[in-house]
Amino acid sequence: MLSKSQARAFFLGGTIFFTMIFLFLTVDTLRQNDTRTHSENLSPSVLSGKKIWEHNNCMGCHTLLGEGAYYAPDLTKVVNRRGDAWIRLFLDDPAAMFPGERKMVKYNFNEEEKTNIIAFLEWVGNIDSNGWPPEPNISKSSISLNSIDSEKSSSSVARKAQPVKYAQLCVACHAVGGSGGNVGPSLDNVGTKYDSEYLDKWLKDPQKVKPGTNMPKLPLTDNERKEIISFLVDLK
Repeated sequence: MLSKSQARAFFLGGTIFFTMIFLFLTVDTLRQNDTRTHSENLSPSVLSGKKIWEHNNCMGCHTLLGEGAYYAPDLTKVVNRRGDAWIRLFLDDPAAMFPGERKMVKYNFNEEEKTNIIAFLEWVGNIDSNGWPPEPNISKSSISLNSIDSEKSSSSVARKAQPVKYAQLCVACHAVGGSGGNVGPSLDNVGTKYDSEYLDKWLKDPQKVKPGTNMPKLPLTDNERKEIISFLVDLK
């Protein structure tokens, strides 16, 4: 049992000790803040994007650096995952990108506003966040043999550069050779299933070919569509 004087000394000593630790950590955090956040990149566009983010209460659905709601996806690294072109297209009409699925409001942002939002999200994505968000904890043993076979069968992809629009938009949902998104079906060997005529009709208006499909109608020029089709028909 401690005496009253010993208990008082223990309490005061512990309080002073942990207060000093708290102050040290606070000063250390402030000292590293500018370096870890790359404050030199806080351009007027980034600051404007932050105001748009706050004005529209985006954190009511999304999270940044683990802070916010968990109703919609975490956007900490969204620019690295999706890219500028895909995000612009999504902001134009979220529901059109994922028919029947996305419930995000269509805000009708102009081009400058979209540029500022993307600049803000890119700045956030470059913050040294000690590895947040973490990579999915998926064991390599869970990868199916079919994925490995698909990667081998799509070796032609490594020899042929992906069209710009394919790399900007299509890879967000589709995978080839094990690389890409998993929202849509893998495009391995798609050239053995469909010819260029069918793919042209599909890319022009997916809903017309298959009503109710989740595939959005992408704003592609004739040349961009031809480049993607040429790439896809070679996946055999």
